[in-house]
Amino acid sequence: MQIVILDGYTLGLDENPLDDIRQFGQLTVHDRTPEDQIVSRSIDADILLTNKTPLRRETLEQLPRLKFISVLATGFNVIDVQAAAEQGVIVSNAPFYGTNSVAQHVFALLLSFMHRPRDHDEAIRQGQWSACQDFSFWLSPFRELAGQTMGIVGFGRIGRRVGELANAFGMDVIAYNPSEKPRPDFDSFRWCSLDELFAESDVISLNCPQTPGNYQFVNRRLLQRMKKTAILVNASRGGLINEADLAVALHEGLIAGVALDVVDVEPITDDNPLLTAPRCMITPHMAWAGVEARQRLVAISAENIKAFLNGAPQNIVN
Repeated sequence: MQIVILDGYTLGLDENPLDDIRQFGQLTVHDRTPEDQIVSRSIDADILLTNKTPLRRETLEQLPRLKFISVLATGFNVIDVQAAAEQGVIVSNAPFYGTNSVAQHVFALLLSFMHRPRDHDEAIRQGQWSACQDFSFWLSPFRELAGQTMGIVGFGRIGRRVGELANAFGMDVIAYNPSEKPRPDFDSFRWCSLDELFAESDVISLNCPQTPGNYQFVNRRLLQRMKKTAILVNASRGGLINEADLAVALHEGLIAGVALDVVDVEPITDDNPLLTAPRCMITPHMAWAGVEARQRLVAISAENIKAFLNGAPQNIVN
């Protein structure tokens, strides 16, 4: 059984050995795979693993030996799942692995934005505290999370975990989800419409998958509904936000700020308007990548392969 990983670099192989996968066949790992080398590197593969290396219809049609794809992620939009199904190729993803890591990063972004610890550290090193007449100073006011409203768009596993953490901080939680989900077991929660969520929230966290139907749904109309004191956090998919509209909203002061772990085109391009927008903090799509999360990702992918080889594939997305 020939197994090929097309973009193993992001797994962090120094702290994340692949023995669980290697046991199932001859494993070849490529750190990164340019698009013009996908076919040549995959031509002999029975099983492919990919995170962000795309497998489009025209690529899949050139891989007659391929039987199974395990996506090294929860999102699977890099795979043409319809084309794979037509070709008899099963596609599985890796749900659950990053729930805690992503939810934790949402609050790392939020708290960093509100308290600005790095800015205060730099101010101290520049001598501002030693020159201060008082024992304490701050560069800008910050507020407690307790009593504020967290609005969560997408109440799957990650969104629910974000809600649990928000509740632990003493926040009220409101949520929008396009399909019915179980209600969480804390009292300070209610469902609402998308328009209500954007109008009422002090913090909005996007935790929904990106689909053709919600591409850039966070646009000027919704941004104008937000409180001027509100903060938008996105650790889901960059394409959920119209970045031009968001940059304008920040320049105009329509919202207090934004903290992002994702952008529409990644790696970020030099002409992205958010790079020059005020009150905008960006991290490089790292929320998913806690050490434990990456180790769970490998373990789930190994279980996907095992289940497929046993004739009972799991986590199927096509």
